[in-house]
Amino acid sequence: MVKCIEKNSLRKIRESLMMSKTELSRKSGISPLTIARIENVMPCRMKTNRKILLALDLKLSDREKVFSSI
Repeated sequence: MVKCIEKNSLRKIRESLMMSKTELSRKSGISPLTIARIENVMPCRMKTNRKILLALDLKLSDREKVFSSI
């Protein structure tokens, strides 16, 4: 499991793309509650990270911009 680099790294990226949690949830197939938890530094699986990165139109190699292993 991994955590976000900082509390708002996912939120900042999502908001910079003008994307709501609901939209990210729909695009990634992850519940809005899980998105909120990840934005609040809760652990998540690599599979979840991958889905979020792809939904944000980021490359898998961009993972460190959003997530960091602890």
